[in-house]
Amino acid sequence: MKYEIGIRIRKYRELRGLSQKELADLIGVSNSRVSNWEQGINRPNADIISDLCRALDVSPSELLDIQISTDNLNEQERKLVSAYRSRPELQEAVNILLGIND
Repeated sequence: MKYEIGIRIRKYRELRGLSQKELADLIGVSNSRVSNWEQGINRPNADIISDLCRALDVSPSELLDIQISTDNLNEQERKLVSAYRSRPELQEAVNILLGIND
């Protein structure tokens, strides 16, 4: 069985201009593990996904190719999400106000 996540790991790694070794060093694994993921031989475990997302600067939904449905959002919530995404300079302030900052 070939794992599809490897294609996305390679894509985002290359977009960041990282070698397999550089990515491996960033997340504390061997470059052969990164190579195996990218070849679809195996896949990263759940514990390493957050490290990969940070190193590749992608969201978990992008890395895992999960489409989050907005069907359950009302129109006002959709507008808020859209406004939040379009104003990155305000996101930190909004996060602080909502108590969701890291």
